[in-house]
Amino acid sequence: MNFLKKITWLIAVLALLFLLIVPKLSVSNAFVFYMLFWITLASSFNIIYGFVGYLPFGFVMFYGVGTYITAILWSRFQIPIPLCILVSGLAGVLLALLFAPTLRLRGIYFSIVNFSCAMVLRIVVANMPEKWTGGSFGITLSHAYKPVLSYYFMFVLMVITVLVAFLLLKSRLGIALRCIRDDEAAASTMGIDVGLCRLKAWILAALFPSMAGGIEAWYTAIVDPDTSFNLMITTKAIVYSMFGGLGTIIGPILGAVFMYCLDDFIWGTFPLLNLLVLGIMVVFLVLFLPRGIVGSATRKWPRLRGIIR
Repeated sequence: MNFLKKITWLIAVLALLFLLIVPKLSVSNAFVFYMLFWITLASSFNIIYGFVGYLPFGFVMFYGVGTYITAILWSRFQIPIPLCILVSGLAGVLLALLFAPTLRLRGIYFSIVNFSCAMVLRIVVANMPEKWTGGSFGITLSHAYKPVLSYYFMFVLMVITVLVAFLLLKSRLGIALRCIRDDEAAASTMGIDVGLCRLKAWILAALFPSMAGGIEAWYTAIVDPDTSFNLMITTKAIVYSMFGGLGTIIGPILGAVFMYCLDDFIWGTFPLLNLLVLGIMVVFLVLFLPRGIVGSATRKWPRLRGIIR
Protein backbone atom coordinates (compact mmCIF):
# COMPACT_ATOMS: atom_id res chain seq x y z
CA MET A 1 0.00 0.00 0.00
CA ASN A 2 2.84 2.37 0.90
CA PHE A 3 4.45 1.48 -2.42
CA LEU A 4 1.30 2.51 -4.31
CA LYS A 5 1.16 5.76 -2.33
CA LYS A 6 4.76 6.52 -3.27
CA ILE A 7 3.97 5.78 -6.92
CA THR A 8 1.02 8.18 -6.73
CA TRP A 9 3.18 10.97 -5.31
CA LEU A 10 5.90 10.26 -7.88
CA ILE A 11 3.38 10.60 -10.72
CA ALA A 12 2.15 13.89 -9.22
CA VAL A 13 5.68 15.31 -9.00
CA LEU A 14 6.51 14.24 -12.56
CA ALA A 15 3.27 15.78 -13.80
CA LEU A 16 4.12 19.09 -12.11
CA LEU A 17 7.63 19.07 -13.59
CA PHE A 18 6.16 18.42 -17.02
CA LEU A 19 3.68 21.28 -16.62
CA LEU A 20 6.56 23.59 -15.65
CA ILE A 21 8.44 23.01 -18.90
CA VAL A 22 5.42 22.95 -21.24
CA PRO A 23 6.17 26.44 -22.68
CA LYS A 24 9.63 25.16 -23.68
CA LEU A 25 8.21 22.13 -25.49
CA SER A 26 6.47 21.80 -28.81
CA VAL A 27 3.16 21.27 -27.03
CA SER A 28 0.09 23.44 -27.48
CA ASN A 29 0.29 25.97 -24.66
CA ALA A 30 -3.39 26.81 -25.08
CA PHE A 31 -4.42 23.18 -24.61
CA VAL A 32 -2.46 22.79 -21.36
CA PHE A 33 -3.43 26.28 -20.15
CA TYR A 34 -7.12 25.44 -20.37
CA MET A 35 -6.54 22.07 -18.75
CA LEU A 36 -5.04 23.91 -15.76
CA PHE A 37 -7.94 26.36 -15.91
CA TRP A 38 -10.53 23.58 -15.71
CA ILE A 39 -8.69 21.77 -12.91
CA THR A 40 -8.80 25.03 -10.96
CA LEU A 41 -12.51 25.56 -11.57
CA ALA A 42 -13.46 21.92 -10.91
CA SER A 43 -11.45 21.87 -7.65
CA SER A 44 -13.00 25.18 -6.54
CA PHE A 45 -16.49 23.94 -7.35
CA ASN A 46 -15.74 20.77 -5.38
CA ILE A 47 -15.17 22.85 -2.23
CA ILE A 48 -18.73 24.15 -2.12
CA TYR A 49 -20.57 21.19 -3.67
CA GLY A 50 -18.39 18.18 -2.91
CA PHE A 51 -17.54 19.20 0.66
CA VAL A 52 -20.68 21.11 1.69
CA GLY A 53 -23.39 19.85 -0.67
CA TYR A 54 -24.42 23.24 -2.04
CA LEU A 55 -24.94 23.28 -5.81
CA PRO A 56 -24.36 26.82 -7.16
CA PHE A 57 -25.79 26.98 -10.69
CA GLY A 58 -24.53 30.56 -10.85
CA PHE A 59 -20.91 29.54 -10.21
CA VAL A 60 -19.94 31.30 -13.45
CA MET A 61 -20.50 34.71 -11.87
CA PHE A 62 -17.24 34.49 -9.93
CA TYR A 63 -15.30 33.73 -13.09
CA GLY A 64 -17.15 36.49 -14.97
CA VAL A 65 -16.48 39.12 -12.32
CA GLY A 66 -12.81 38.14 -12.29
CA THR A 67 -12.48 38.64 -16.04
CA TYR A 68 -14.12 42.06 -15.98
CA ILE A 69 -12.32 43.39 -12.90
CA THR A 70 -8.95 42.52 -14.44
CA ALA A 71 -9.90 43.98 -17.83
CA ILE A 72 -11.32 47.23 -16.38
CA LEU A 73 -8.47 47.86 -13.95
CA TRP A 74 -5.82 47.29 -16.59
CA SER A 75 -7.47 49.08 -19.51
CA ARG A 76 -9.00 52.04 -17.60
CA PHE A 77 -6.50 52.58 -14.78
CA GLN A 78 -3.30 51.02 -16.18
CA ILE A 79 -2.86 48.90 -13.05
CA PRO A 80 -0.32 46.06 -13.49
CA ILE A 81 -1.96 42.79 -14.46
CA PRO A 82 -0.72 40.73 -11.45
CA LEU A 83 -2.28 43.30 -9.10
CA CYS A 84 -5.48 43.25 -11.18
CA ILE A 85 -5.68 39.47 -10.73
CA LEU A 86 -5.33 39.80 -6.96
CA VAL A 87 -8.06 42.45 -6.90
CA SER A 88 -10.22 40.11 -9.01
CA GLY A 89 -9.89 37.52 -6.26
CA LEU A 90 -10.93 40.09 -3.65
CA ALA A 91 -13.88 41.10 -5.83
CA GLY A 92 -14.95 37.47 -5.96
CA VAL A 93 -14.76 37.27 -2.16
CA LEU A 94 -16.84 40.46 -1.81
CA LEU A 95 -19.39 39.05 -4.25
CA ALA A 96 -19.55 35.85 -2.21
CA LEU A 97 -20.15 37.90 0.96
CA LEU A 98 -22.85 39.91 -0.81
CA PHE A 99 -24.70 36.73 -1.76
CA ALA A 100 -23.90 34.95 1.52
CA PRO A 101 -27.51 35.32 2.82
CA THR A 102 -28.58 32.88 0.06
CA LEU A 103 -26.70 30.15 1.96
CA ARG A 104 -29.68 30.02 4.30
CA LEU A 105 -31.52 28.29 1.48
CA ARG A 106 -31.12 24.60 0.81
CA GLY A 107 -31.24 22.28 -2.16
CA ILE A 108 -32.86 23.40 -5.37
CA TYR A 109 -33.95 26.73 -3.81
CA PHE A 110 -30.33 27.76 -3.30
CA SER A 111 -29.41 26.61 -6.83
CA ILE A 112 -32.23 28.57 -8.46
CA VAL A 113 -31.53 31.77 -6.51
CA ASN A 114 -27.82 31.46 -7.22
CA PHE A 115 -28.55 31.00 -10.92
CA SER A 116 -30.78 34.10 -10.86
CA CYS A 117 -28.03 36.14 -9.18
CA ALA A 118 -25.61 35.22 -11.98
CA MET A 119 -28.10 36.21 -14.66
CA VAL A 120 -28.80 39.54 -12.93
CA LEU A 121 -25.09 40.21 -12.68
CA ARG A 122 -24.63 39.47 -16.38
CA ILE A 123 -27.36 41.96 -17.32
CA VAL A 124 -25.89 44.59 -14.99
CA VAL A 125 -22.42 44.22 -16.54
CA ALA A 126 -23.78 44.26 -20.10
CA ASN A 127 -25.74 47.46 -19.44
CA MET A 128 -23.07 49.39 -17.61
CA PRO A 129 -21.65 52.49 -19.37
CA GLU A 130 -19.67 51.48 -22.44
CA LYS A 131 -16.65 53.49 -21.32
CA TRP A 132 -16.30 51.07 -18.38
CA THR A 133 -17.23 47.61 -19.65
CA GLY A 134 -17.09 48.14 -23.42
CA GLY A 135 -20.76 47.24 -23.90
CA SER A 136 -21.60 44.12 -25.88
CA PHE A 137 -18.21 44.23 -27.63
CA GLY A 138 -16.34 43.94 -24.35
CA ILE A 139 -12.76 45.00 -23.65
CA THR A 140 -9.55 44.03 -25.41
CA LEU A 141 -6.24 43.60 -23.61
CA SER A 142 -4.08 43.05 -26.68
CA HIS A 143 -1.23 45.22 -25.35
CA ALA A 144 -1.05 43.11 -22.19
CA TYR A 145 -0.94 39.81 -24.11
CA LYS A 146 1.77 37.58 -22.61
CA PRO A 147 0.72 33.93 -23.05
CA VAL A 148 3.77 32.32 -21.44
CA LEU A 149 3.63 34.48 -18.31
CA SER A 150 -0.14 34.04 -17.97
CA TYR A 151 0.37 30.28 -18.37
CA TYR A 152 2.66 30.22 -15.35
CA PHE A 153 0.19 32.31 -13.35
CA MET A 154 -2.51 29.75 -14.11
CA PHE A 155 -0.13 26.94 -13.18
CA VAL A 156 0.61 28.52 -9.78
CA LEU A 157 -3.09 29.19 -9.15
CA MET A 158 -3.97 25.58 -9.99
CA VAL A 159 -1.32 24.26 -7.58
CA ILE A 160 -2.53 26.60 -4.80
CA THR A 161 -6.17 25.62 -5.39
CA VAL A 162 -5.45 21.89 -5.20
CA LEU A 163 -3.17 22.39 -2.18
CA VAL A 164 -5.84 24.40 -0.35
CA ALA A 165 -8.44 21.73 -1.14
CA PHE A 166 -6.05 19.04 0.13
CA LEU A 167 -5.35 20.92 3.39
CA LEU A 168 -9.05 21.64 3.76
CA LEU A 169 -9.90 17.95 3.43
CA LYS A 170 -7.54 17.06 6.28
CA SER A 171 -8.46 20.02 8.50
CA ARG A 172 -11.08 20.34 11.25
CA LEU A 173 -12.98 22.70 8.95
CA GLY A 174 -13.05 20.02 6.24
CA ILE A 175 -14.42 17.47 8.72
CA ALA A 176 -17.04 19.98 9.86
CA LEU A 177 -18.06 20.71 6.27
CA ARG A 178 -18.55 17.03 5.50
CA CYS A 179 -20.62 16.65 8.68
CA ILE A 180 -22.81 19.54 7.52
CA ARG A 181 -23.15 17.94 4.10
CA ASP A 182 -24.20 14.59 5.53
CA ASP A 183 -26.53 15.86 8.27
CA GLU A 184 -26.79 19.55 9.01
CA ALA A 185 -29.00 19.12 12.08
CA ALA A 186 -26.66 16.56 13.63
CA ALA A 187 -23.65 18.79 12.89
CA SER A 188 -25.32 21.71 14.61
CA THR A 189 -26.18 19.53 17.60
CA MET A 190 -22.51 18.52 17.87
CA GLY A 191 -21.58 22.18 18.30
CA ILE A 192 -20.43 22.95 14.76
CA ASP A 193 -21.05 26.56 13.71
CA VAL A 194 -22.87 25.61 10.51
CA GLY A 195 -23.27 29.14 9.17
CA LEU A 196 -19.62 30.14 9.68
CA CYS A 197 -18.24 26.90 8.22
CA ARG A 198 -20.45 27.21 5.14
CA LEU A 199 -19.38 30.82 4.68
CA LYS A 200 -15.68 29.90 4.76
CA ALA A 201 -16.21 27.25 2.10
CA TRP A 202 -18.30 29.66 0.02
CA ILE A 203 -15.52 32.29 0.11
CA LEU A 204 -12.87 29.75 -0.90
CA ALA A 205 -15.09 28.54 -3.75
CA ALA A 206 -15.40 32.15 -4.98
CA LEU A 207 -11.76 33.24 -4.60
CA PHE A 208 -10.07 30.85 -7.03
CA PRO A 209 -12.48 31.05 -10.02
CA SER A 210 -12.38 34.87 -9.76
CA MET A 211 -8.59 34.84 -10.02
CA ALA A 212 -8.76 32.20 -12.77
CA GLY A 213 -11.12 34.52 -14.67
CA GLY A 214 -8.59 37.36 -14.38
CA ILE A 215 -5.75 35.17 -15.66
CA GLU A 216 -7.87 33.78 -18.49
CA ALA A 217 -8.80 37.33 -19.55
CA TRP A 218 -5.09 38.13 -19.64
CA TYR A 219 -4.38 34.98 -21.68
CA THR A 220 -7.08 35.53 -24.29
CA ALA A 221 -6.70 39.36 -24.23
CA ILE A 222 -10.42 39.89 -24.70
CA VAL A 223 -13.46 40.02 -22.43
CA ASP A 224 -17.15 40.19 -23.36
CA PRO A 225 -20.39 39.53 -21.45
CA ASP A 226 -21.50 36.50 -23.47
CA THR A 227 -18.26 34.63 -22.83
CA SER A 228 -17.66 35.80 -19.27
CA PHE A 229 -21.13 34.80 -18.05
CA ASN A 230 -21.65 31.78 -20.28
CA LEU A 231 -23.51 29.06 -18.35
CA MET A 232 -21.34 26.42 -19.98
CA ILE A 233 -18.65 27.44 -17.49
CA THR A 234 -20.88 26.29 -14.64
CA THR A 235 -22.06 23.21 -16.54
CA LYS A 236 -18.55 22.03 -17.35
CA ALA A 237 -17.32 22.67 -13.80
CA ILE A 238 -20.17 20.47 -12.53
CA VAL A 239 -19.65 17.68 -15.07
CA TYR A 240 -15.85 17.66 -14.79
CA SER A 241 -15.84 17.49 -11.00
CA MET A 242 -18.67 14.92 -10.89
CA PHE A 243 -16.97 12.69 -13.43
CA GLY A 244 -13.82 12.46 -11.29
CA GLY A 245 -15.57 12.23 -7.95
CA LEU A 246 -16.97 14.93 -5.68
CA GLY A 247 -15.70 15.30 -2.14
CA THR A 248 -12.23 14.05 -3.10
CA ILE A 249 -9.05 15.86 -4.14
CA ILE A 250 -7.88 13.78 -7.05
CA GLY A 251 -11.40 13.31 -8.45
CA PRO A 252 -11.89 16.82 -9.89
CA ILE A 253 -8.35 16.69 -11.30
CA LEU A 254 -8.92 13.39 -13.11
CA GLY A 255 -12.37 14.47 -14.22
CA ALA A 256 -11.12 17.79 -15.59
CA VAL A 257 -8.20 16.19 -17.44
CA PHE A 258 -10.23 13.37 -18.98
CA MET A 259 -13.31 15.41 -19.85
CA TYR A 260 -11.32 18.35 -21.18
CA CYS A 261 -9.32 16.03 -23.47
CA LEU A 262 -12.56 14.39 -24.64
CA ASP A 263 -14.21 17.79 -25.12
CA ASP A 264 -11.25 19.07 -27.12
CA PHE A 265 -11.25 15.94 -29.29
CA ILE A 266 -14.97 16.25 -30.00
CA TRP A 267 -14.62 19.94 -30.82
CA GLY A 268 -11.82 19.19 -33.27
CA THR A 269 -13.45 16.16 -34.88
CA PHE A 270 -17.22 16.66 -34.60
CA PRO A 271 -17.78 20.35 -33.71
CA LEU A 272 -21.56 20.09 -34.09
CA LEU A 273 -21.79 17.16 -31.67
CA ASN A 274 -20.02 18.80 -28.73
CA LEU A 275 -23.14 19.58 -26.71
CA LEU A 276 -24.66 16.20 -27.60
CA VAL A 277 -21.63 14.39 -26.18
CA LEU A 278 -21.69 16.55 -23.06
CA GLY A 279 -25.36 15.68 -22.55
CA ILE A 280 -24.68 11.98 -23.02
CA MET A 281 -21.88 12.16 -20.47
CA VAL A 282 -24.22 13.78 -17.94
CA VAL A 283 -26.77 10.97 -18.43
CA PHE A 284 -23.99 8.36 -18.17
CA LEU A 285 -22.72 9.94 -14.94
CA VAL A 286 -26.11 10.05 -13.29
CA LEU A 287 -27.04 6.48 -14.28
CA PHE A 288 -23.78 4.58 -13.95
CA LEU A 289 -21.22 6.69 -12.03
CA PRO A 290 -23.10 8.87 -9.55
CA ARG A 291 -20.02 8.88 -7.29
CA GLY A 292 -17.57 9.56 -10.11
CA ILE A 293 -14.46 7.56 -10.98
CA VAL A 294 -12.71 7.96 -7.64
CA GLY A 295 -15.87 7.56 -5.56
CA SER A 296 -16.83 4.36 -7.41
CA ALA A 297 -13.29 2.95 -7.18
CA THR A 298 -12.96 3.59 -3.43
CA ARG A 299 -16.41 2.13 -2.85
CA LYS A 300 -15.50 -1.08 -4.68
CA TRP A 301 -11.96 -1.23 -3.24
CA PRO A 302 -12.09 0.50 0.19
CA ARG A 303 -8.33 0.05 0.70
CA LEU A 304 -7.75 2.65 -2.04
CA ARG A 305 -9.01 5.35 0.33
CA GLY A 306 -5.58 5.41 1.91
CA ILE A 307 -4.00 6.20 -1.45
CA ILE A 308 -6.44 8.39 -3.35
CA ARG A 309 -8.56 11.01 -1.68
